[in-house]
Amino acid sequence: MPLKGKSTKQLLVEGKDDQHVVWALCEKFQIEEVFDVIDCEGIHNLLNQLPVRIKQSGIQAIGIVIDADADISTRWRTLSSLLSSLGYTVPIVIPDEGLIVSYNEIILGVWIMPNNSLNGMIENFMQFLVPDDDQLLDIANNSLNQIEGDGLNKYNIIHKSKALIHTWLAWQEDPGTPMGLSITKRYLTTDAEICNIFMEWIKAVFN
Repeated sequence: MPLKGKSTKQLLVEGKDDQHVVWALCEKFQIEEVFDVIDCEGIHNLLNQLPVRIKQSGIQAIGIVIDADADISTRWRTLSSLLSSLGYTVPIVIPDEGLIVSYNEIILGVWIMPNNSLNGMIENFMQFLVPDDDQLLDIANNSLNQIEGDGLNKYNIIHKSKALIHTWLAWQEDPGTPMGLSITKRYLTTDAEICNIFMEWIKAVFN
């Protein structure tokens, strides 16, 4: 299957939600998109494609946004081993501000959701963007806790953050708004420090 994306600068993400969140944040922060945001349709596809993408003719920069999931240490070990095999020198622990390294004049950046230090996923990152004066997130969390306590949850506990943010979004003015659009509609704030750090990482990788 041919690789998506033709740009010499590419940001690889796991799925469409990640893709739309990045687009919305770039628009909000007025960051010129001189790079393709590519939905790799899963972490395994992303990792399998990475060596091929790095060897593409003319490639200048590649950014990677992936979820830590249940164990960020394991996720980083897997990724850092792959990057080392491609010639990159990487630290034992990913920096809090995201990784940026260079080899053979190709810049490579890594961000592990939610914040390069915690277990979790992009949905945990989105929780950081819930306004400070919000009262619904705690109510949604308590509701999920009760459902789990009664053994009624159909979701795997590892995906609780997905259930939480989408429950919260279901209670907004336009119920069920996707995560990226919820930034555009300002249900979520972009004033959170972690949001600024993430966007500074994107600018540093591609601009």
